[in-house]
Amino acid sequence: MSSVRGTRLRLLTAAAAVATAALSLTLTACGDESGDDGGKSSAGGSLTASSGSGNGETGDSGTGDSGGSGKRAVACEGSGTRTVAAPVNKPVNHLLLTVTNTGSAPCDLYGYPAAGFGEAQSVPPVVKDSEPEAVVTLAPGESGYAGVTLSATDGTGKNGRTETSLTVAFQDRTGKYTPSAAHPPLPAKGVHVDDSLSVTYWQRSMDDALTW
Repeated sequence: MSSVRGTRLRLLTAAAAVATAALSLTLTACGDESGDDGGKSSAGGSLTASSGSGNGETGDSGTGDSGGSGKRAVACEGSGTRTVAAPVNKPVNHLLLTVTNTGSAPCDLYGYPAAGFGEAQSVPPVVKDSEPEAVVTLAPGESGYAGVTLSATDGTGKNGRTETSLTVAFQDRTGKYTPSAAHPPLPAKGVHVDDSLSVTYWQRSMDDALTW
């Protein structure tokens, strides 16, 4: 009888040990799943950091201006700039447009000036060969230039006339006109224009603007 009780006791002890081991494995498994959740939380944190990095990249693109002001460049327009239109001696029959950034942030001179003389309903064509390799960005205080061929040098231009007013419209990155234009004064006697009228793209230097 004593032997039977001893055998039962040993069986119960063994069963308890097995149950304890099973419980330990279950807790360990739960602990591992908790660790996976932690990994997922870490992944979420990483994604958040990536999003933050993306925002930082956007900020970096905004600071890529020649003025180093840390402000994003926007399209130049009549407001925030000063435009001067000045006839030049060489090349003959040419006008030089000078645009100076008077604002506190950089601006981009996209495309070419839409130069409307007098009551003209259309703007002069652009000289295709004058297109620069990159958009001209003006830091505060910097200037950009464009050349205007007013008339044919050999007198073959048609519809010659004298104009005393000028409107210069600016483009944005999509080619649309910006809200405000410039109205630089012309010489009191006006300028002679004909159908040879054309403009260059905006240039970094006046020498490039007067090449065509």
